[in-house]
Amino acid sequence: MCKGLAALPHTCLERAKEIKTKLGTLLQKPENAIDLIIPYPEKPEKTTKASKPSVDEAVQWKDSLEKLLQNSYGLSAFHNFLKMEFSEENIEFWMACEDYKKTKAPTRVAAKAKKIYEEFIQTEAPREVNIDHFTKAVTMKNLVEPSPSSFDLAQKKIFALMEKDSLPRFIRSDIYQELVK
Repeated sequence: MCKGLAALPHTCLERAKEIKTKLGTLLQKPENAIDLIIPYPEKPEKTTKASKPSVDEAVQWKDSLEKLLQNSYGLSAFHNFLKMEFSEENIEFWMACEDYKKTKAPTRVAAKAKKIYEEFIQTEAPREVNIDHFTKAVTMKNLVEPSPSSFDLAQKKIFALMEKDSLPRFIRSDIYQELVK
């Protein structure tokens, strides 16, 4: 932070410019916040509406966050539930990591890694996820030379947090209960 006269003026100025750029981007494209994290200049994927799962399939989600996230309808329902609870940063971080792992071009890997770090990992990030200092330090070290596994530890911690905290709340929610009727 830029406190007191001892702060380096160029650091404060750089931070202010960074914030101005982010705000400008938000004002230009408010419809989908995830696009701010991971823009898609290449051909967009066709979005197909996920079909509603069978009751048996939905019942399996109770015991497996992994199965829930592998199902496009389940992922969407879980994401919407977390949005209603104002706690969607964890699932959005997890989704950004999944997308990041699929990135092939080295220049895109570095750019996406930087955006994910700035959006979710760095202290006071706009949608900072709750990870311990050790995990944050390991992730920062991994980003010196970004690779598909740079965010693996942080993603595993967030997955475990969602599994322990968010999934049980989702299972008790009306959204889920309607699916298993």
